[in-house]
Amino acid sequence: MRRAPALIAGGGPAGAAAAILLGHGGAMPVLIERHAEPQDVVCGGFLSSDTIAMLGRIGIDISGLGAHPIGRAKLVAGHRSVETALPFRAAGLSRNRLDAALLEAAAVHGATVERGLAIRRVDMAASCVHLSDGAAIGAEALFLATGKHDLRGAARPAAPEADPALGLRTRLDPTSSLRTALGGMIELHLFQGGYAGLLLQEDGGANLCLSIAQSRLMAAGGQPDRLIASLAREAPLLAARFAAARGVGPWSSVARVPYGWRATDTSPGLFRLGDQAAVIASLAGDGIAIALASAIAATHAFLQGGADAAPAFQADMARRTRRPIGLANLLRHGGETPWIAGPLLRIIGHAPGLMRHAAVMTRMGAD
Repeated sequence: MRRAPALIAGGGPAGAAAAILLGHGGAMPVLIERHAEPQDVVCGGFLSSDTIAMLGRIGIDISGLGAHPIGRAKLVAGHRSVETALPFRAAGLSRNRLDAALLEAAAVHGATVERGLAIRRVDMAASCVHLSDGAAIGAEALFLATGKHDLRGAARPAAPEADPALGLRTRLDPTSSLRTALGGMIELHLFQGGYAGLLLQEDGGANLCLSIAQSRLMAAGGQPDRLIASLAREAPLLAARFAAARGVGPWSSVARVPYGWRATDTSPGLFRLGDQAAVIASLAGDGIAIALASAIAATHAFLQGGADAAPAFQADMARRTRRPIGLANLLRHGGETPWIAGPLLRIIGHAPGLMRHAAVMTRMGAD
């Protein structure tokens, strides 16, 4: 059986950032990524100022990747909307472009990146993972960075929900009028049982992400296009944006998203990163920041204290994410409940500073 000092499961922002930092620290990490090529996934697209700063710390310049600058946010519920300036710098960047840049940097810094291999299961007792090609790799430490997807043998112990949230994502080919409307803007559309985010990315497309209760998608026959059409009365602007697109790309999805979950403990040798450490409501737009912050903290802990540093790292991450995740979950529940969302927008309309304050309070950043 092969062995590695540090094994990273997942090549998204958390896993790739960990590979960069571990490689820079001389730990000779091995990163396993199930996709053979970078691709857009359900989560991501919005980069907050914290994210931009942390990417800079590990050598990724988003301006060089063509990131679309975002300076304003529009919150929409029914026929009412509120627009305000963001209290920080932000940008839109496809996960395809971001993940490719991060993995390239990981290889440059000495990480072994193995693509097109899936991890079938984790054996914590033997400190190894079993791969889809039948091989196994043992490691002193496992950095679990598989996003919202759990691995057999290391699943998050999140309590099941009666009507769990699903994540959906597609790319719209915008008309010139839609591109103008979304220039420098992120739109958040609120409706019963969910919400949607819409922004422009560096490739000229519009990234559309939804968090939706499973029951709502099932009521639309499991078809995302039909779901959008069914939202025309509740979210008329969202439906109009979708209908106005010149083209719609394929949909990607992720099931049973445990918003609000945090890993409060772990065993020595198991470092949970990103959504495997803490799952923030996507309307907060801080998921990638948490991924990067957890990678920075975990790699520092490992390089200083080895595999035994994992429990202290995980407890500290749980402490740091408690406030932003708790507040984001409250905002999520309010946004998904029309009798709360409508009055809330009226209040924000009179005091737009509240929206900016909420944006700041749901940030985590890095220590």
